[in-house]
Amino acid sequence: MNSQKTTVIPFPAPSKNGVRYSAETEKQNNVIGTRLSEELKNRKLSKKEFCTTLKDFGVDVSQSALGKWTNGLTVPNAYQLLAICYALDLEDGLAAFTGEHTPLLNEVGAEKVRAYREDLIATGKYNPMPTPTNTIRYIDKPVSNLRVSAGTGSFLDEDNFEMVSFPENAVPAEADFGVRVSGNSMEPVYHDGQIVWVERCETLSIGQVGVFVYDGEGYLKSYGEREPDESDRDAFTDSYGRL
Repeated sequence: MNSQKTTVIPFPAPSKNGVRYSAETEKQNNVIGTRLSEELKNRKLSKKEFCTTLKDFGVDVSQSALGKWTNGLTVPNAYQLLAICYALDLEDGLAAFTGEHTPLLNEVGAEKVRAYREDLIATGKYNPMPTPTNTIRYIDKPVSNLRVSAGTGSFLDEDNFEMVSFPENAVPAEADFGVRVSGNSMEPVYHDGQIVWVERCETLSIGQVGVFVYDGEGYLKSYGEREPDESDRDAFTDSYGRL
């Protein structure tokens, strides 16, 4: 039997966007430590404050140990790095702590993705399914398909509703239906795309927030009372001259 020489061709390491990740190179360049230091600086967090925050996520480190991370003398382990991402609200840890990371979208595209994601969350349709051990009860509530305006007005059709499932504890007991907010004039309490719960009623106390339908338009406003301006007085006066 003739023997033949064979050549082993190594399988190439995977790359993303044409860039191949090298853990050794990243470590030598202290990418994780540098990025962590930049995040703390941008958020105006002292090492003492961040060490206190990390305790809430199960990581008990001293300011000295945190300094070794930022200086590249040591590195956080996998669980500590995940805790750092949670503490700094960094959902994309790969982008945050990778030196040669090139995002698939520019900032404009990323903002469109974030806005679309917020819209999906606001609908309540795409919540993760509860685990088998989860005892959360869900109820169906009507939600208007047309938004109510927190700005200049939006038509609110009482017949245009769909049934949506929500966790029972997320819906006030007295709520009759939900509407989506359009506009940002009532920030930071009510946000564009947010579902607000409405109880049908005929009257409101001054200062209460309600949905008002006027001339076919729906408005989310805080109720108040004031005397009309002299120039508008006739519009609010009946045939007996009473306001």
